[in-house]
Amino acid sequence: MREKYANDPGGLDGNDDGGTLSAWYVFSALGFYPVNPCSEYYMIGSPIFERAHVRVGDGAILTVTAENASWENIYVQSVALNGEPLEVSWFRYDDIADGGTLAFVMGPEPSDWGRAKFPSER
Repeated sequence: MREKYANDPGGLDGNDDGGTLSAWYVFSALGFYPVNPCSEYYMIGSPIFERAHVRVGDGAILTVTAENASWENIYVQSVALNGEPLEVSWFRYDDIADGGTLAFVMGPEPSDWGRAKFPSER
């Protein structure tokens, strides 16, 4: 995200006519992104915001928080989805369709969090 998106002529690699790359950036900045447009899965990434609110449908709001988020603290230490620890590095759309919370704790070094294979059962 830091290397491929900038406010200059080379700031957006590839063809973004359909907005796909820009949409990926917005999702990634929130700390998760869809694996592909036809999948129900979202992969966990590295959020850049300390707090964001996302309308996920029918007035439902997903609140994303990232404790210690900074350019230095890019590694996920833990994630909780609706108050429950998330042990895998993905979740399904149904997990957030009614809103809720996605809470990250970030740190400066890699952790053992999220090493389960995709898409194993939670």
